[in-house]
Amino acid sequence: MNKRNAVALVLIIVSLACLYPGLTKPIIQINIGAQLPLIGEFKLFERTQSVVESIQSLFETNNDLVAWLILIFSIIVPITKAVILLAVLGFKKLPGRKALYRFVGLIGKWSMADVFVVGILLAFLATGENESIRAELYEGFNYFLAYCIISILAIQVMDVKTDDLVQ
Repeated sequence: MNKRNAVALVLIIVSLACLYPGLTKPIIQINIGAQLPLIGEFKLFERTQSVVESIQSLFETNNDLVAWLILIFSIIVPITKAVILLAVLGFKKLPGRKALYRFVGLIGKWSMADVFVVGILLAFLATGENESIRAELYEGFNYFLAYCIISILAIQVMDVKTDDLVQ
């Protein structure tokens, strides 16, 4: 294995290590309330959730389509992509290696991990101007953001020549 692929291998493993807490730790807290005279701050809604908890809540409230989309594009696609990249890097004589490598390129275009992070960031920034709605990012966001950046770096560093790939 050349140096670039060794670095890519480490980056893929580190990205997966960041993905797990990025999905299971709280990612955002949203508070909706108002300042009322004599009463003070009155909270109408407060919720802190991880990505996994959000998916569970969506299924429980019969928002199945959204739950499935988040599940597929934020959990299944990133894990599948990483496992396939590890196989392509680790097994030079793997049958169908070329097809697997091309498949990663195909599903990489559909991965919404980076879109998800940007959406959370925009939601956070948009609510910052409204006094009655506050959002606070939690450590899950940082882990998920780290996953996105590191996984993109891993693919950029990989040196897999398509003419080297076994059919």
